[in-house]
Amino acid sequence: MNFEVNDGTYKLFLVGELNSYNSEEKEKEIEEILNNKKVDRVILDFSELSYISSAGLRLVLKLKQKYDDVSCVETSLEVYDIFSMTGFINIMDVKKALKKVDISGAEIVGDGYYSTVYRIDKDTIIKVFNRVNDSNQIERELKLAKEAFMLGIPTAISFDIVKVGDKLGVRFEMLDCKSLKTMVIENPDRTTEFLEKYAALLKRINTTECYNPNIPDKKAEFIKKVEKIKEFLPDKYYKKAKKLIESVPERHTLIHGDCHFKNIMVQNGELLLIDMDTLSVGYPIFELAALYFAYSAFNEDDPDNSMKFFGISNVDAFNLYDALMVKYFGKDDQTIKDKIRIVSYIQIIRWNRNNEPENEKRFINSRERLFKLLDKYDDLDIGL
Repeated sequence: MNFEVNDGTYKLFLVGELNSYNSEEKEKEIEEILNNKKVDRVILDFSELSYISSAGLRLVLKLKQKYDDVSCVETSLEVYDIFSMTGFINIMDVKKALKKVDISGAEIVGDGYYSTVYRIDKDTIIKVFNRVNDSNQIERELKLAKEAFMLGIPTAISFDIVKVGDKLGVRFEMLDCKSLKTMVIENPDRTTEFLEKYAALLKRINTTECYNPNIPDKKAEFIKKVEKIKEFLPDKYYKKAKKLIESVPERHTLIHGDCHFKNIMVQNGELLLIDMDTLSVGYPIFELAALYFAYSAFNEDDPDNSMKFFGISNVDAFNLYDALMVKYFGKDDQTIKDKIRIVSYIQIIRWNRNNEPENEKRFINSRERLFKLLDKYDDLDIGL
C-alpha cells in the first residue's frame, strides 16, 4: 500500500475494492504503517477505490476509533453513496472526488481579481477561482450563498464544486446570461434601466435582516482594519478614524461587500449574484464604500485601472458610481459621498499595505485624502 507522511499526517492510498476478501490483509498493512508511530491524522485517499463493503467500513470505523482524526478524500460517487447510506458521513469527514471540467474554448462571461466565469454550454456556467485553492473556503462561500437565497436575495443556484485543471470552480445552472458589466457596455442606451435595477438590488440586500451567527459582522471587521493601519496614521487621525467606525450604527442587514457589476449576472432581465464570499451584516455605508473602492478609489492613482479591470475608462467608472449613488439615495449629496469615501480610504490603505506595499503613490495619496475628510466630518451617518 502506498502512503505519504507529512509531520504526523499519514495519507494512505487504497486501490481497487475494499471487501471481505481483502480487508484483513489491508488492516495488517495499515497497522504496519501506523503502529508505534506519532500519528496526528490519517487521510484515506479513495481516488482509486471503486467499491467498499461492510467489512471495509468496519476497517474504516476501527481506524476512526483508534486515531480519532480520520478522513476520507477523493471518494467516488459510488463509494460516497455507501458512506452516506450507512451514516458514516455523520461521524467523520468524507469528501467526494471533484468532477473534472474542461473549459477549453469556453466563452468568458465574467472575470475579476479572484475568479473568472466561463460558459460551458447553453445551460451551465463555471466560476473558476484564480486565487483560492481550498475547497473548505469555497464550501463556506456556497453556504453563504444559500443563506442569502433563503432570505430572498437573488443568487444563482450552485450545484457542486468542480476541478478545472489545477484550480477549483463552482458549477451554476444559468440560462442565457451575461454579466451586468457586459450588458452595460453592449447596451449603452439601456444604462438607466440597468442602474435602476442595480440600485434596487443593492437596497434589497441592504434592507434584508439576517441574524445567523455564522455571518460575519462588517463593523467589527472594519474596527480591526483601522487597528491594522494604526502604525501608518498620525495618532489623532487613527483615533478619529476608530471613533467614527465604532460610532457606526449597529445593523443586522446584509452586505454583499463586493457588488460591482462584474459580480452580477443578468438572466432574463433579472440580476443574480454569483460571488458571495464577502457576505456580512452591517450598516450600508460598508457596502457603498466597497463600491467606491472598486469604481473610484483605485482610479485616483492609476489612469488605466478601470480599463484593465472593467473594460471601461476611469471617467465612465466614476460616472457609473455617481449615477448609481443618485439612484440608491434618490438625490446627489456630497456629504453622503464624502462619508462613504472615509470608509473606502480605510479599506484601500489596508489593502495597499497587504497587497501592494511597493505602491507608495497610492498609499500616500489615499492617506492624504482620508486626513482631509477626517478633519471635515464627525460622524458617518448617511441617513439610512
